[in-house]
Amino acid sequence: MRRGASGSASRIPRARPCAHAGRSAAWPAVMAPAALTAALLGGGLLLAAWRWLRAAARPGAGASMRGKTVIITGANSGLGRAAATELLRMQARVIMGCRDRARAERAAREIRAELGEREAAEGGGELVVRELDLASLRSVRAFCHRVLQEEPRLDVLINNAGIFQCPYMKTEDGFEMQFGVNHLGHFLLTNLLLGLLKNSAPSRIVVVSSKLYKYGEINFEDLNSEISYNKSFCYSRSKLANILFARELARRLEGTGVTVNSLHPGIVRTNLGRYVNIPLLAKPLFNLVSWAFFKTPLEGAQTSIYLASSPDVEGVSGKYFGDCKEEELLPKAMDDLVARKLWDISEVMVGLLK
Repeated sequence: MRRGASGSASRIPRARPCAHAGRSAAWPAVMAPAALTAALLGGGLLLAAWRWLRAAARPGAGASMRGKTVIITGANSGLGRAAATELLRMQARVIMGCRDRARAERAAREIRAELGEREAAEGGGELVVRELDLASLRSVRAFCHRVLQEEPRLDVLINNAGIFQCPYMKTEDGFEMQFGVNHLGHFLLTNLLLGLLKNSAPSRIVVVSSKLYKYGEINFEDLNSEISYNKSFCYSRSKLANILFARELARRLEGTGVTVNSLHPGIVRTNLGRYVNIPLLAKPLFNLVSWAFFKTPLEGAQTSIYLASSPDVEGVSGKYFGDCKEEELLPKAMDDLVARKLWDISEVMVGLLK
């Protein structure tokens, strides 16, 4: 220690502890959880408000569907079930075309309970379940045969059912599953019901596609994915095929009183993604994000309901919609030569032409 001139050690005064030091040090530790809680609550309120505004922005119900018959494929869950519920509420006779009859019957009971038996009965609506497996051309033909035998009219056909990014599988008839169900099954279904739709004109065909069509290509050398298979690409290809089919069908039906339009529902929380694997640790975050930003099935079904019922689109055909508004398509989805070639090949694949 340094000594002063007198030779005695100079004393360095010891700092006295500040009376507020403990509280100051503890302050961040106390505030951190509170700030995090406030941020979560604020974010939650903002997300809730955003979802409320999105729901409030939905268009109102279309015209009454009393006396009209609607077929919806895949109507036991997701978008199809939401559309079935709303069209039944609008007094339509709704035929649910579903692969699993037991699940469809359960869904029908739940829909009736949701609306109330009295509301459904007084409204004039009716809910009917029919078995339809789009992975089987035999099942599609049987379904259509029964419809043609029992139904005097068909006002709306909603091609809604689909399978999403599944592992490589084949349909009963040997087609790659996504192309077989999403495109070929609906292609045959629609063609077999065209006569009834024409006799019921003005009538409508609604084709549910996806924004993911943008990533698909129609490879005529490998439509059945026997050379290579990528589940994401094949889904996108099937959705591009939906749009091309709708455009070509609209062209063929000009002047008949039957309109055809396609749509994308947006990103929706449904069981369509059951083949998509999400890591266990990421599931809580995914669930939060999906709740906040994905549409509910009812929100996602609004464009289907709009195209099936709204007077605003009476006579509109060959268009592509999203959020109840017409949208532009990429050039590959408007290629009439590809659309006609796909039609011709599809006719042969499903047995309409030998």
